[in-house]
Amino acid sequence: MQFWSLIQLLNVDYYITLSFTSLDSNAKNMSLNMVYNHAMVQHFDFDLQGVNGNARAGIFSTPHGSILTPTFAPVGTQAAVKGVTPDQLNDINTQIVLANTYHLYLRPGDELIAELGGLHKFMNWNKPILTDSGGFQVFSLGEINEITDQGVTFQSHIDGSHHIFTPEKAIMIQENLGADIIMCFDECPEPYERSYNEIALARTHAWAERCKIAQNRDDQALFGIVQGGIFPDLRAQSAKFISDLDFPGNAIGGLSVGEKKSEMLDIIDVVNQYLPENKPRYLMGVGTPLDIVQGVIRGIDLFDCVNPTRLARHKAAFTKYDRINISRKIYEKDSSPLVEDCSCYTCQNFSKAYLRHLVKANELLAPTLLSIHNLHILIDLTSKLRASILDGSIDDFAKTYLKNAQLNGVNL
Repeated sequence: MQFWSLIQLLNVDYYITLSFTSLDSNAKNMSLNMVYNHAMVQHFDFDLQGVNGNARAGIFSTPHGSILTPTFAPVGTQAAVKGVTPDQLNDINTQIVLANTYHLYLRPGDELIAELGGLHKFMNWNKPILTDSGGFQVFSLGEINEITDQGVTFQSHIDGSHHIFTPEKAIMIQENLGADIIMCFDECPEPYERSYNEIALARTHAWAERCKIAQNRDDQALFGIVQGGIFPDLRAQSAKFISDLDFPGNAIGGLSVGEKKSEMLDIIDVVNQYLPENKPRYLMGVGTPLDIVQGVIRGIDLFDCVNPTRLARHKAAFTKYDRINISRKIYEKDSSPLVEDCSCYTCQNFSKAYLRHLVKANELLAPTLLSIHNLHILIDLTSKLRASILDGSIDDFAKTYLKNAQLNGVNL
């Protein structure tokens, strides 16, 4: 009866269910897991359209549309990309946005969002959404009382109230939110302490298994997360373990958290040796122009980061290779755009001098215009990288980009 109920829930063909009657208990479990996996990924094909070296161009299909990779996902922590409307996100060709499980659980509450029709309807975004599991925020924002193999007890950064996150609860919250891509609950430790990274890694792996069991919805792709600090052997171990769980996609977590840039790139190289080629690869929390180029040539398909909008709120704008502080006096009479050949709304309509004026006057328009520009720089860059992969010129593109970055003072 349990098998039949689950099969009904997953809408799997009745013919397949008949095979369970002739199998022993272990075989039943194995076959059920295979059916479960098939049902869970039925909406989430990843089609690699081109591979050039390690760089990949693909299409990841979701219930709310296809994602052309590589691409960058703007972060809408509290169901809003700060200072930017959904229409403005569409204008810069945003394909997917990220929302935060921890924040939305605390306010306004995942059950309320579900009651109001889910996250897509709530924030009026009809393209794909990704929600992280809340793990990073639990460890970085909440005052942690206790971490156990069962889960994490923490205090809210809003009102000090006590809460517990377990793998099962993280999945339940994300199912209430209703994003297209959801993440396993993981532990993100400091990158340099090996002994604790070993403990956290074992916990992350056990939690990934529990997340997979806890998932009920077949219209959400659950991604596993590779951890292991800056230790290549731990990262390789984690990549193999997470790959064997056969998620629809896989993420690399625990980077850009204080390690050296060279260490981050070395870890990406290690991990991508073991992640399956037929699944999308998501580098979590990484998003500068240079990082995106370096990631794509190493085989990364998806990026996210708060940098573009956070920098905009702190008077900074991306150039092609680095960033500038628009409040500097040298821009007071500068009639040129932020980037000469940039096609974003900001650069097509406003000068550095005007943007400096807005910043100095504390006008609310300033971070909006800077956010539009910064997000456009990253999304447009991924589009150009994709085109160069498809036409076979990614090596030349990357070499030219990295050379020009150095000429512009960027430390590679």
